[in-house]
Amino acid sequence: MFSMTIMLLGMLFTVRGMGAQSVTQPDDHITVSEGAPLELKCNFSYSTSLYFFWYIQYPSQGLQLLLKYITGDNRMVKGIKGFEAEFKKSETTFHLRKPLTYLNDSAEYFCALGDTVTETAGGAEHK
Repeated sequence: MFSMTIMLLGMLFTVRGMGAQSVTQPDDHITVSEGAPLELKCNFSYSTSLYFFWYIQYPSQGLQLLLKYITGDNRMVKGIKGFEAEFKKSETTFHLRKPLTYLNDSAEYFCALGDTVTETAGGAEHK
């Protein structure tokens, strides 16, 4: 059985006309055995943001959108490649989950927020 290392990064989209908002991913790296479930944590400062995102980046490739949550929709959102995330406003969390992982899930993961889909990235912080 193989194990994989998951690298986590937080990304903040620029939010016009609002105070500073941030996302944090408390775990820097996670090692998961192939076939095991995966949970990647994402916490955010109290936010009036409308959009929450999870991205994946494989080595030597660009960012790929895994899933997007629009506030007001139901709290659980399904993404591509078997990923899903649950938005919990009261806990200020947007954790990413996958019930069954594979070696090709080894990548960097980014949690992000923004007030519009077309905003450009304001920055990213590597932990």
